[in-house]
Amino acid sequence: MKPGLFLPATAALAALLALSGCMAPIGPVEVTRFVEPAALPQLGHGTIAVEPASGMDPNSLELGSYTAAVARELVRLGYQTAADGQGAQVALVRVERQTVQPERDHGPVSVGGGASAGSYGSGVGLGIGIDLSGKPKPQTETRLSVMIRDRASGKTVWEGRASFAVQADAPLATTSLGAPKMAAALFQNFPGRNGETIEVQ
Repeated sequence: MKPGLFLPATAALAALLALSGCMAPIGPVEVTRFVEPAALPQLGHGTIAVEPASGMDPNSLELGSYTAAVARELVRLGYQTAADGQGAQVALVRVERQTVQPERDHGPVSVGGGASAGSYGSGVGLGIGIDLSGKPKPQTETRLSVMIRDRASGKTVWEGRASFAVQADAPLATTSLGAPKMAAALFQNFPGRNGETIEVQ
């Protein structure tokens, strides 16, 4: 073996993980947020528990990836995480996924006509265009929703939704590789403007 070509197992694993991270871009994320103006003073600090929303499987590994990503963002914002059932606030996390079939915005065959006139007479031309691109591929949309509530009153003080779509056969369509990026997009410039929808690259 030539010198310099051997990597320890840990270094090889780290390189592999770094490469897999580079291969998992999720594209633009659409984010919508709703803020209770009266609750602004209590957002971004204090204790908060990150829990599955109603109907979510608490044992789901995929959901676990998203709740962990949300918890990291909340800590970055200034919160202190607490155990389930504890904390002055609670962040309820929901992950949904659906696959849709986009419709072609025009027919496979298009016909166009044109007329021309010049010094040597006039003419009419007819052109036929055929779209050979085939039927659009199915798209899978993943949506991350987080609702922050005041635990004592049960009142919702903040809510955010982040979503992105990829082709249904892409790795990101069925895995949680995009969880950290979706969570980062959702909490960018927290708490955001009430009712505003933005696109995060």
